[in-house]
Formats: sequence, C-alpha cells, structure tokens
Amino acid sequence: MTAREHRPPFNEGATPITAASRFGVPELADLPDDIRAIIDESREKLGFIPNVFLAYAKRPEHFRAFMLYHDLLMKGPSGISRAEREAIVVAVSAENSCLYCVTAHGAALRLLGKDAIVADQIATNWRTADLSPRLRAILTFASRVNERGFAADDHEIAALRAAGLNQNDIWDVAAVAAFFGFSNRMAGTMDLRPNQEFFRLGR
Repeated sequence: MTAREHRPPFNEGATPITAASRFGVPELADLPDDIRAIIDESREKLGFIPNVFLAYAKRPEHFRAFMLYHDLLMKGPSGISRAEREAIVVAVSAENSCLYCVTAHGAALRLLGKDAIVADQIATNWRTADLSPRLRAILTFASRVNERGFAADDHEIAALRAAGLNQNDIWDVAAVAAFFGFSNRMAGTMDLRPNQEFFRLGR
C-alpha cells in the first residue's frame, strides 16, 4: 500500500453529530396531529425531516408560530422573489455565523436561484459575490438590519427605491432579515445542526 492509502480520513475521530438540538426532540408519534402532518409533508417532499422541524416541535406552540411567520415571509406574495428572499437569509445567516441556516437556505438558494456558484459566493461573502445591482441593494440593506442599534435612514430607503423596490418590498426585505436574525440566534442557542442532505441539494 502507498502512503496515500494509509492516510487517515479528514476529521477522523471527531464526535459524530446525531442530535438535532441540545434540548432534544420529541417522539414523532407524540406530536399533535397538525404538526406531525407538516413534518410528514416535508419528509415526503424532501426525503428527510429538516432538523429545525424536530427542534421546534419540542414546543408545539413555538413550532406553529415560527412556521406560520416563516412561511408567510418566505412563500407568501411579495415583490421580492423566492430566490431573492433565500439570498437574504443566506447573507444574513453567514454574517451571524449560523451553520444551520447557511446550509439549509444555501441549498434552497441553489435550487431556486439555479446558480450554485453565486449561491456559494453569497454564503461565503455576499459583498464580493457576482450580484445584480438590485440584489446587491437588497443584501446591503438586509445586512444593515442586523447591525447593532440599526435604524434605517432616508438615504437607505431611497437607494432601495432606486433599485426598483416599493414600500411593501422594502418591508419584506427588512422582515426577512430581522426574522432570520432571530432564527440564527435561536439556532445557536439550540446548537441546531444541519442535515447532511442539505449539503448535496442543488449541486
């Protein structure tokens, strides 16, 4: 055998990550019917259960509130496209060092944006990514929303309007960025780990 064949695999000996959350997850059979139906639908669509579903299902009322607002922001009617919304999530989550959200929503961005290279650029550093002027304006503002003591000024709003966004669009950019600032911090609290399947989606 060659030296190459004897080389140990990268990260050998690392503790395998199996838990979705440091606070544990409930048994699926014990969940309320409406939550179990959402989880089953996701598993049928994706082929696996996203760990965020299992983590939030530990507290059913929080699951319902989180998923309701998440779906409104990410799937509801908006002048901000689904791909643009995912780009906001990935950019903000990268700046907040949220492994789960960058990984899970990076996969969604690859699928919706149909450009895995730009999706990976945004996940690494959106400021140096190959972006359209409109998306750059959106991510510039989204990044600002998560700054300490943020308060938008008239110049920032004018820049978004110049990029083609109306009042509701600007609201939606801020809402998505702010919601995922919350989500990133909850993921950090729970030590939420991304499913391995997310890394392969959209590749």
